Amino acid sequence: MFSVNELVVYPSQGVGKVERIEVQEIGGAKAEFYIVRILSNNVTLMVPVSNAHNVGLRPVCSLREGQNIFESLKDRSDFTGYTGQNWNRRYREYSEKLKSGDLSDVAYVLKELFLIGRDKELSFGERRLLEQAMSLVAMELAYAMGRDQENIREDICKLFEDVLPDAHGKSSTGR
Repeated sequence: MFSVNELVVYPSQGVGKVERIEVQEIGGAKAEFYIVRILSNNVTLMVPVSNAHNVGLRPVCSLREGQNIFESLKDRSDFTGYTGQNWNRRYREYSEKLKSGDLSDVAYVLKELFLIGRDKELSFGERRLLEQAMSLVAMELAYAMGRDQENIREDICKLFEDVLPDAHGKSSTGR
C-alpha cells in the first residue's frame, strides 16, 4: 500500500505523487482510491487501491535501479534493429512496452529508437515515441537519483552522441 506524499509511477504517464487516499461510493459499493497527481502535467488520477498493482502503479525506482538503467542504455549488444519488421509491428511493440510500466522496457524503446535513427530518419510516429520514452525515463531517473530532469536528458543524449545527427543531418558514424 502506498502512503500520502509518496512518489509513484503510473504506466505511460510518469511520476506522480499520492495526494490522498479517499473512500468513494461507486455503484452502491464503497472503494478506496489513491488520488495521484502526475507531476509533469498536473493530471489527477483516481486509482482503486485494490487494483493499483494490476494497473501497474509502482514506487519510483531505486538509485541502484536507475544506475542499472544507464548501464543498459550504454549496452548495444541487444540491439536488433528494424530488419524484417515493419513500422506497424514495431509501433505496437514499442507502445506496449511504454504502457507496461517497467522502466527497463521504456529504456529499451528509447535505446532502440535512438539506434534506429542512426540508419534512417525517424518517422513522425517514431519521433513521438522517442520523446515519450525519453520523458518517462528522464523523469523517473531524475526523482530516483535526486537530479534535474534536464541534466538526465543531457546525459542520455551524450550516450548516443555517436548516433545523433550533426548540423548536416548525418550521424557521426557517417551514415
